[in-house]
Order: sequence, then structure tokens, then C-alpha cells
Amino acid sequence: MKPEAIHKKKTKKVAVIVAHPDDEVLWAGGTLLAHQEWQCFIACLCRKSDPDRAPKFHKALTVFDSKGAMGDLDDGPRQIPQDKQEITRVLFELLPNINYDLIITHNPTGEYTRHLRHEEIGTTVLSLWYEGKLSSKEIWVFAYEDGNRMYFPRALKTTGLYFDLPNYLWNLKYELVTNVYGFEQDSWEAQSTPKAEAFWKLSHKEDALKWLERGQTS
Repeated sequence: MKPEAIHKKKTKKVAVIVAHPDDEVLWAGGTLLAHQEWQCFIACLCRKSDPDRAPKFHKALTVFDSKGAMGDLDDGPRQIPQDKQEITRVLFELLPNINYDLIITHNPTGEYTRHLRHEEIGTTVLSLWYEGKLSSKEIWVFAYEDGNRMYFPRALKTTGLYFDLPNYLWNLKYELVTNVYGFEQDSWEAQSTPKAEAFWKLSHKEDALKWLERGQTS
């Protein structure tokens, strides 16, 4: 895969907000590759100072024909909880503005069992949208589950936004995971690279409130 993207007229302003460099590929890479007409900004809140992953994130941006930035939110192995104020501070330092047509981010319940940063970031983004501090016509949150670690993450078919990736798109996505991010074929990342992508769509702030209160959409 060549890093140069096919340039198209950008017609929709999209923010992709993730915890780690590679989350944008694993959970939404096929969707982003399929929508080169989107004007994407990818905000990655962790690993700015990671000498291995940070350069790979910026290389991935060129493949997506997107802009982006990284933060250094704590991401140590102990997964010390971060409060909303700290996540909000890092996020607003990264985002070039607060108004979008679409925001794509983590599920407040996570994509697999389990990563605290994913859950915290998803919850914070929905809270900021509900409070009017982030503006977007709609929010898509990643929709995956792993059966409590019984299998690799699978896209949920019941969300209404479920996309089976054609082979050429999945191959491009897999090459991002293995050739750009450099994960070995037997790594968790390479083996779990989903062949379908799914999202819960929230179009009204009341949907966000219900999710924050109950941990799921209605």
C-alpha cells in the first residue's frame, strides 16, 4: 500500500477521537478509507511521546488523507483512572475547533474486555456533546464486543450502522495494521482486525444522556 491517498473534494467535517494510535484503524479504518470525501481530523489522546507509535500514527494520517494531532494522556499499564477535566483539557488542546458534522469515538462501554481509557474517552465525548461544549449533528460510537474475551472483537449487527468491508478495503486496513503500525501477523492487533465495522448513531442529545445514565442506547 502506498501512503499517498487519492484526493477528493472534502464535503463533510468529521472528528475521530480515539485513545491510542491504531484505534482509528482497528475500529473505523475501513469506514474512513471508504469516505475520502470526508474532511477528517483524528485526535489521538495518548502516546504523543511514544517514539515508536507516534511516527506511525502520522504516517497513517497520510493514508487517510487526514489531519490529526496526539496528546500525552497517561496510559501506563496500571490504567490509573483519569477524570473528565483532564481528558477534556487534552482533547481541547488537540481539536482545531469544536463544530463538526460528525464525531466518531469510543463506546462508553468499550470495544473489548476491557480498556479504561477507551471507556473514559467515549463517556467524556458524549458528556461534552450533551453539555453543548462539542457541537456535532451526530455522533457514532464504535460497536463491538468480545464475549468477555471469548473471541476477538466482533462488530455488532444490531446497530443500524453495520458495514461488511469489501476485500480490497479490509486488505488496506490490514496493511495499515501490519505495514504501517508494524504489528506482526500473530499479534492481537493483526488477528483481531475486524472485517466488519459497526457504530451506534446518536442524533439527539437525549440519546447521549440515556447512554450516560444506563451505559447503552435505547
